[in-house]
Amino acid sequence: MKPRFICCAILAFLVTASSGGPAVLAADGIEASVVKLIVTKREPDYFRPWTKAAAEKVSGSGVVIDGKRILTNAHVVLHASQVFVQMRRGGDQLNAKVKAIGPGIDLAVVELADPELLKDVPALPLADELPQLKSHVSVYGYPAGGDDLSVTDGIVSRIEFASYNFASTGVRVQVDAALNPGNSGGPAVNDGKIVGLVFSKINEAENIGYLIPPEEIRAFLAHVDEGQYDGNMLLLDDFQTAENDALRKYLKIPADVTGVVITKPYSEDAEYPLKKWDMITHVGPHAIDNQGYVDIREGLRMRFLYYVARLAKDGKIDLKILRDGEAREVSVPVAAQRAMVMPMLQGQYPEYFIYGPLVFEAASQEYVRALGANGLGALVVLQSPMLSRLYDKPSEPDEQVVVLATRMFPHPSIKGYDNRPLGVIGKLNGKPVKNLRALAEMLRESKDEFLRFEMSERSESLVFRRSEMEAATEEILSNEGIRYQSSDSLRDVLEKKE
Repeated sequence: MKPRFICCAILAFLVTASSGGPAVLAADGIEASVVKLIVTKREPDYFRPWTKAAAEKVSGSGVVIDGKRILTNAHVVLHASQVFVQMRRGGDQLNAKVKAIGPGIDLAVVELADPELLKDVPALPLADELPQLKSHVSVYGYPAGGDDLSVTDGIVSRIEFASYNFASTGVRVQVDAALNPGNSGGPAVNDGKIVGLVFSKINEAENIGYLIPPEEIRAFLAHVDEGQYDGNMLLLDDFQTAENDALRKYLKIPADVTGVVITKPYSEDAEYPLKKWDMITHVGPHAIDNQGYVDIREGLRMRFLYYVARLAKDGKIDLKILRDGEAREVSVPVAAQRAMVMPMLQGQYPEYFIYGPLVFEAASQEYVRALGANGLGALVVLQSPMLSRLYDKPSEPDEQVVVLATRMFPHPSIKGYDNRPLGVIGKLNGKPVKNLRALAEMLRESKDEFLRFEMSERSESLVFRRSEMEAATEEILSNEGIRYQSSDSLRDVLEKKE
């Protein structure tokens, strides 16, 4: 019996040492601050925009922070219809609501229906700065595989400025702690402070997970307190590294000058401050190397866009450039999102309206992605603007790509038509269609006997009697069990009386 006792004692010592000491799990107050979220969500159905996907129940983690608030991931509560919070101490699941959400940076704030229920739960503070490489973290959460709180340990292995969701960017921290579904939204803790919030992992690799660091969390919370979080500021111009010798000689770049080269300015306007072949040498006071990196602190480099997000003021960033061998200082416009004719919905439901047997929708990045490989192949065959203009800026304010979201509803008026979805509406009775709202207004105001829909690609044109379409609308809505003819944003147009 004695040898067994010694082995158990040694094992207990190793477990305690590897987890950072006995205070980590029992006496540090962290456990009580980590909660489980039980969420019922309804995802959009991009091809049946009048409805939503079937309800799905998911779970995630969250952490109590100052102000009796719970911090979690946006993807845990995105499209939530119900949110419940289960406290570590047990008891009933508590009703909650999403107070603020930033789908791009994947952060959300949840509040209990009765915030006073958190008055005795300690709020975990955020760390003051980015963690150090090779520093230890303990990750708390409620992953799959059990009902109780889980704690795993790891080290910080990488810190970088990278892409998040919906073309957003920010700093992310890579750790080697074991993470599983349900860990999302749980805190990574060092010395009693949050050094990151779990938000993703690489399924094809072992023990590679990512955290949202305190500085991104602080920026999100500060904007939430001000009313709205739009995301980190982005430099909208295209650029490339300046490492190639031939490129440098062609541009007559001195050997001691480093930076990145503009390949496509965001605007061709003569007044726009950046031109093709300009070399950005500094962002604010920070020198950019030929790979596009800047020094952040000793032993840590990141892409220069890190400072764009942090130094931008009043929608502009100060840069130093080299143009035709001459050093200049310019102030360049920046934005949280790149304007696109087919934008990202970022958690919003699609805009649509139904008119006769047709379902019209404003095309989005999510709509195109939801088509899958077969759908994208069909767009290639059709030579569709949904591919050729996928990342284009609007050519005029409020421009949208209006698409037939799905096949036409069964009705005598569609006789002889191919009834293929995905057609992009170019013109109505010879007049260009600017956006979905404009199309709805054109249909409402039309007195023509016939309505002629001409496509912007190889889909067939569609001609209907206007009176037949108007009469068919209510009939189709009733037969298909569709409650609303349009999304909320267009209801005022379609319900307006003359």
